[in-house]
Amino acid sequence: MLDRFKHHIHSSGLLRKGKHYLLAISGGIDSVALAHLLSLANISFGMVHCNFQLRGAESEEDEHFIRNLGASMEVDVQTRRFDTLSYKKNIGVSTQMAARDLRYNWFEELVRTGQGEGVLVAHHAGDQVETVLLNLLRGTGIEGVYGMAEHREGIIRPLLPFTREDIAAFVAAQALEWREDSSNEKSDYKRNVLRNDVLPVLKEAFGDVNRQLGNSFGRIKDTGQAFFHFFEKWKAAQLQVEVPYEYLPFSSLVGIPGKSSLLFYWLREYGFNFAQVSEILQAMDAGATGKIFEGSGFMLNIDREFLILGPTRKTFEGLVIEAHEVELMVEDERYDVLTMGEGQAPDKNPANAMLDRDLLTFPLQVRNWQEGDKFKPLGMRQFKKISDFLIDLRVPYIQKQHLKVLCSGADIVWLIGYRIDDRYKISPFTRQVTYFKKK
Repeated sequence: MLDRFKHHIHSSGLLRKGKHYLLAISGGIDSVALAHLLSLANISFGMVHCNFQLRGAESEEDEHFIRNLGASMEVDVQTRRFDTLSYKKNIGVSTQMAARDLRYNWFEELVRTGQGEGVLVAHHAGDQVETVLLNLLRGTGIEGVYGMAEHREGIIRPLLPFTREDIAAFVAAQALEWREDSSNEKSDYKRNVLRNDVLPVLKEAFGDVNRQLGNSFGRIKDTGQAFFHFFEKWKAAQLQVEVPYEYLPFSSLVGIPGKSSLLFYWLREYGFNFAQVSEILQAMDAGATGKIFEGSGFMLNIDREFLILGPTRKTFEGLVIEAHEVELMVEDERYDVLTMGEGQAPDKNPANAMLDRDLLTFPLQVRNWQEGDKFKPLGMRQFKKISDFLIDLRVPYIQKQHLKVLCSGADIVWLIGYRIDDRYKISPFTRQVTYFKKK
């Protein structure tokens, strides 16, 4: 195994001589084997041990064993004690998840503070199979079949190509001592149920299931990587971005196999789940224009020809604009506020507003528009509800929720970004202009 180990770490570039690493060691057979493989391969390393204080005297004996092992190998040992049960209670997670959080948070700290090039963990091929099976049972997508990465965010797993049998044979040949965690024998955790109850049955029926499943998962992973390659090309070709909105035309999904996956991998980073994707497709088929789906800080609007993604409306307390102010910031939009003399040519860009200053009553106010709001849109003689005005323009709901109005007293003088009020337009009789010009 040593020769295979050396070949693997050097050909893959996982570990390099001249660099110092930290080995996460529990005292079990896998991490003890990795410690000796590193030593025999002349890789510089120190040991880090987590004492979760969950098994009483057994936990203390594990720590004592590791300190002695480090001393015998002339390797530095760092230990950290965790109050795992208190953390579990405060965070509201399982004991297993609490230990995982505490362990990896410490590992991240060690790497961040430059104590090693990375933290080595002794996960092997059998652990990988268990991880993938657990992911599948949780309803994972294709990435769940990827399993654990060999190197990600400072965590390095150099034993993934090796089986438990490989490791046991190496330990026996080297006559190494190691500690058995008694909790591994109990089927209290889902992983242990797989390890102790399920996989032995599969092994009896199918032989070397770890290797066979590992090969199958590897092929699926390769297929997944191909999918994501073509997914990114599809998204780049179909998605239209006008910050802060993204538009996906219905036509991009017509006749496309796997449309649920395409939608999910577009929307998941915005807090949408796979069940919502099914509901979105059903709503599209039903022609449910205007229907809204909520993600995490984002919403998806089914419009007439597009799926429109954008942020949910933030809390807006309103703004006051004094007569002397020269800049206006409305959420993410910035405007110059200019005072100009007579004889100005009207700016017809709806993103900007030229208003007769003498007709305005300062301070002006900016607020969210409300149902029932009315104004006289530029060019019209009659009042019109803003809601009707936006319907006429076919403004999607997701955009309506972000719109603001500029008010002078009780009057709406500008539906910001769309239309000024006809009563406040500049004319040949205008002596001073207040000009809101978008930057």
